[in-house]
Amino acid sequence: MTLFTADRLAALRARFGGDNESVIHDPHFRTVAAHIIDASGTRSAPYAGIPTLLDAPMHPMDWSRPDFGELQAALIGVPMDLGISNRSGCRFGPRALRAIERVGPYNHVLRSAPTRELRVADIGDVPLSSRYSLEQSHRDIESAFAKIHAAGVIPLSAGGDHSITLPILRALGRDRPLALVHFDAHCDTGGPFDGSRFHHGGPFRQAVLDGVLDPTRTIQIGIRGAAEYLWEFSYESGMTVIHAEDLPALGVDGVIARAREVVGDAPVYVSFDVDCLDPAFAPGTGTPEVGGLTVREAQAMVRGLAGIHIVGGDVVEVSPAYDATTNTAHAGAQMLFEILSLICARHADRGAASPV
Repeated sequence: MTLFTADRLAALRARFGGDNESVIHDPHFRTVAAHIIDASGTRSAPYAGIPTLLDAPMHPMDWSRPDFGELQAALIGVPMDLGISNRSGCRFGPRALRAIERVGPYNHVLRSAPTRELRVADIGDVPLSSRYSLEQSHRDIESAFAKIHAAGVIPLSAGGDHSITLPILRALGRDRPLALVHFDAHCDTGGPFDGSRFHHGGPFRQAVLDGVLDPTRTIQIGIRGAAEYLWEFSYESGMTVIHAEDLPALGVDGVIARAREVVGDAPVYVSFDVDCLDPAFAPGTGTPEVGGLTVREAQAMVRGLAGIHIVGGDVVEVSPAYDATTNTAHAGAQMLFEILSLICARHADRGAASPV
């Protein structure tokens, strides 16, 4: 143990006081600070300016002639909740996530500042041509994400209900079925509901049947609640299901190891439904289920995926009308940041981004 002596105090004063009080000595932290603090020593105020997803730069998009420039990743809102079976309102999710401040820009566990290291921007919302037609909305979403994918840009979206993931997978997995890491209270592999097969409780069943999702490379984490009788497709198709009740025995590290084993080196989509979190942390969602993950557990699990071949992701089902404290939107924005950090880690591994 180092004793706090007069000599130790003098050394600290010499290193961190006087002319050195603004100096950051650690090389890594100094590089991070250079991304965030301007020459005058000022950081941008989190409450000022036009809100964007994760406070990324805004890149307005003309969808008739989309120009993604040199973007490596695109943050995009998908304000559609026509597939909801319980409480509606997550069409306002993208706006709620944009309004959250104090998320990032530094990920201290993955030691990266993804909105500074990646060429990433908020490109606005998917242009939806109908506020009434679920099927037309899905076609609009697939079309937009096909354009993003064709440009070689990795999409990360804020929903919207979980049915939006189906058209996204159709766009990203049309050449090769994708692997999936899916955080949720529900497997979302149900059959038709009230005459529709495209609701938020069935996107992954339909994605498998469409040939864009590999069920043997799919893991579903945090599953619980009274709808288990609807999820036989998950088991029959070969998906790995980790129930919330399994977590105490498996532990966070065990879940991470299993997820990495399941997806292997395949291209992976990461889908995060905020109802995987316990309602104590995320009450503002359409179908809350008690007994879920803590935010800290979820963060650790996502961070443990660093290095996977991630090709896209989403955070869905934030319903601000039921989120009196904005805790759900805050958690959702944080998980969006964690998934973006995975994209940053992948680019750094491949030498496409300069790690700080």
